[in-house]
Amino acid sequence: MKKYISDLIQQLGWSFPNEDLVVTFLHFLVIAFICFLVYWTTKTIVLNWVHRFADKSKTEWDDLLVKEHFFKKLSGILPIAIVIYTLSSILENYKAFIPFLNSLLEAILAIAFARLIISFINALHNYLETKERYKDKPLQSYAQLTKIIVYLFFGITIFSLLTGKTPMFFITAMGAMSAILLLIFKDTILGFIGSIQLAANDMVRIGDWISMNKYGADGTVIEINLATIKVRNFDLTITTIPTYSMISDSFKNWRGMEESPGRRIKRALNLKISSVKFCSEQLIKELEEIELIKNYLHEKQEEIRLYNQKHKQVNGKHINGRSLTNIGVFRIYVEHYLKQNNNINTDLTCMVRQLPPNEKGLPIEIYAFSKNKQWVIYESIIADIFDHLLAIVPSFELEVFQNPTGSDFKKK
Repeated sequence: MKKYISDLIQQLGWSFPNEDLVVTFLHFLVIAFICFLVYWTTKTIVLNWVHRFADKSKTEWDDLLVKEHFFKKLSGILPIAIVIYTLSSILENYKAFIPFLNSLLEAILAIAFARLIISFINALHNYLETKERYKDKPLQSYAQLTKIIVYLFFGITIFSLLTGKTPMFFITAMGAMSAILLLIFKDTILGFIGSIQLAANDMVRIGDWISMNKYGADGTVIEINLATIKVRNFDLTITTIPTYSMISDSFKNWRGMEESPGRRIKRALNLKISSVKFCSEQLIKELEEIELIKNYLHEKQEEIRLYNQKHKQVNGKHINGRSLTNIGVFRIYVEHYLKQNNNINTDLTCMVRQLPPNEKGLPIEIYAFSKNKQWVIYESIIADIFDHLLAIVPSFELEVFQNPTGSDFKKK
C-alpha cells in the first residue's frame, strides 16, 4: 500500500522535503480510516442486527450476552488486530519504533480480550442463575474466582509484553516477595479469603438484613468489598464490619425469614395466677355467646358430662371430676382467633401454649407466622392481635399481670 501511495503522490506532481515521512503518515491515515470503517460497520450495522436477532430469539443466553456488551467489546478487537498486523509495513522505514508500539498494541489487545472474557463470564453466571438446578450452588464465588484468575493471567501477560520479560519472571518475583506481601497486606488477604468464603457459602448478600451485636450492626447490607462490609442500620447510621469478621465471628442473617412464607410471631401475655379458676355455669353461658368458641364449649361440656357420668363423679365438686377452666377456654379462644385471622399464615406452625409460671404470672405464648414480613406491617399485625386479647381477657374473668405502681400502693 505504501508503494501505491508514493506512486499516487508522484502522479499528482506533489513534492515534499521529506517525502518518506509524508507517505508513512498518509499510510497511517489510510489504516486508521479502515479501522474506523470496520469499527463503525460492526458497531452500527452488525451489532444492530445481532441485537434484533437476540430480541426475537426465544433463548435467554443471547440476551444476556447483549446485556453484558459482549458483542460490542468483540467489535473493538478487530481494529486493534488490523493495526498490529499492518504496523510493520507502516513503519517500514522507522523500525526502531516498531517493538515498542507493537508491545503497546499487544497489551491493549490483551486488555480487550480480558474485558471480553469477563463479559462472557458475567453472562454465563447470570444465565446459570436462571436455571433451577443451580439455585443452591455458589455460582457467584465461582465467577469471582474465575475473574480473579483471568485478571492475574492477563495482568502478568501485559507486564510481560510491556517490559519484554517472560511471564515466569513475574511469577518468580511474586513468589520471592510473598513473605513481605503477606505481612504488608495481611488485612487485605484476610478480607480476600473472607469474601471468597462468604460467596462460596452464600452467607451474606447485598440487601440482606443482618444483626451482629459485636459491631452494633442491625440493618441492611449495602456494600460488600474486599476489606469491609457496610451495613445501613435501621436508625440510618452506617456500620463498617471487617469482611473476615463475618467468618470468624457469629452473626444473624434474616434472609431465611424474608424468603420464607411467613415471619414468626413469638410473644407472651402474662396472666395473674390468682385469677385462674374453674368456669362457673354463669361464665360458661356468657362465653357461649362468643361465636369462635361456641361449638367448642358445647362439645367439651358434653365430653366432660359423659366422662363424669361414666366415672360416677356427679356430686358437683370440680375437684372430683373434669371441669372447664377459664385459662383453658381462653387458650382455645386465642387459637381459634389466630386461625381465622387473615394476616396469619395457617400453613405454618400456629399454636398457643402455656410457659412455666414465674414471678410475673402465667405466660400464655403465641407462636405463629404472619403472612406479611415487612417490618412496619408486621409490628402492626402483632399490635392488633394483642390489643384484642388485652381487651377480651376480662371476659374470661382473668387478669393481666402488672407490677404494682405508686398509685396502687396509695389506694391501699
